[in-house]
Amino acid sequence: MVNTPNRETSRKPASKASARPTGSRKLRSPEAGPEGSQTGLRLKAKALLDRIEGTGQEPTGFSYYLILGSALALTAIGLLMVLSSSAVESIADGESPFSLFLKQGVFAGLGIVVMLILSRLSPETYQKLAWPALAVSVVLLLLVFTPLGESVGGNRNWIKLPGGMTGQPSEVAKLGMSLWMATVLVRKEHLLRDWKHLVIPVIPGAGLIIGLVLLGRDLGTAMILMLILAGAMFFAGAPLKMFVSAGLVALAGVLIMVVASPNRMGRITMWLDQSCEVTTGLNMQSCNGLFALASGGWWGVGLGQSRQKYNWIPEAHNDYIFAIIGEELGLLGTFVVVLLFGLLAVAVVRTVMRQNDTFVRIFGGSIMVWIIGQAFLNMGVVTGLLPVVGVPLPFISYGGSALTITLAAVGVLLSFARPDARAGRNRARKRARNLAQRKAPQPAGNISK
Repeated sequence: MVNTPNRETSRKPASKASARPTGSRKLRSPEAGPEGSQTGLRLKAKALLDRIEGTGQEPTGFSYYLILGSALALTAIGLLMVLSSSAVESIADGESPFSLFLKQGVFAGLGIVVMLILSRLSPETYQKLAWPALAVSVVLLLLVFTPLGESVGGNRNWIKLPGGMTGQPSEVAKLGMSLWMATVLVRKEHLLRDWKHLVIPVIPGAGLIIGLVLLGRDLGTAMILMLILAGAMFFAGAPLKMFVSAGLVALAGVLIMVVASPNRMGRITMWLDQSCEVTTGLNMQSCNGLFALASGGWWGVGLGQSRQKYNWIPEAHNDYIFAIIGEELGLLGTFVVVLLFGLLAVAVVRTVMRQNDTFVRIFGGSIMVWIIGQAFLNMGVVTGLLPVVGVPLPFISYGGSALTITLAAVGVLLSFARPDARAGRNRARKRARNLAQRKAPQPAGNISK
């Protein structure tokens, strides 16, 4: 009979020195024990969080396709609603019910082509175009005050294009100003701790564009440009006190312009009153917009069945198209539009925040603030949360120049998210290789005793 040594005694080391030689380090695989398992779980959790937040080393193409899909979906909804809301007015003017729809479709096609072209450009190429873009924006804004300019609704912010069409130079200025500010701020990146380098030359250059827009009495577009300026400064790392002081100055300027204009003052008074007993004055648009949303209910009255578009709501196919969506498609339709803008915002934030390039963060962040901020402002006006300001709903409201430039801005965002898609394909290939290596038989090697 052979005496079998006690397992506990045989496994117990004689001393710490004999158990672990000097200079050696205890190695443990993630599957070896509780401590290794916790380490493996931490690594898996970190990888999952990085993937969700978009900060991992190998992001997927999710953001790219989400930006593209949400932008195209909003454009398609816009074309559909332009057809529905403008057909009655076109017939009343003796034109084809498809006239405005076809014009918008042409600009949508042009915008998609420009979007695809810009999605192939690199950040370095964009930086080379910054100063020409600023020059083109200023020249177009100056043309508004020449015989080529045209006044619409009391605002002189349009120019005549060949073929009898009109264009809005301030839409080009939104993209041009965003590009120029991002380029200037990134070149002074190491000097931005000094507030003087933050202010000069960004504030004078942006102030020139905003001033030209204000000369045309377009307060709504000027507010969007101010929002873009604030977004660029925020993503550049401007201190909070600068936003407070600049916000107070901007608020004072807006109040002065409101008090100086009887029309704007009347709109503010009607908005504060929130009374719709009489709907024949300045509150006609806002009150009938609320009536449209209320009559739509949960599911809407049906596509093309709106009653308020029969000259009850001025600019039903433009600034107040969101009210027609609520009337015809109901709360569900408006929720879909809000959700698509929310998905676009999430995708852009995910794309911008995972970038190490300061230029990409500032330029992409400015575009996001522009599109999402303008959408929020338009929907706030239609729902009565904000006073009436002439700001169209991006992608959806009628307006060829606005749609084309907005799709061009989406192309810029796609160019920043495009490495996302390539990394996603590389990641899939890497996972396939790793899986093949795991399935392959492993040669006998070092086995820990």
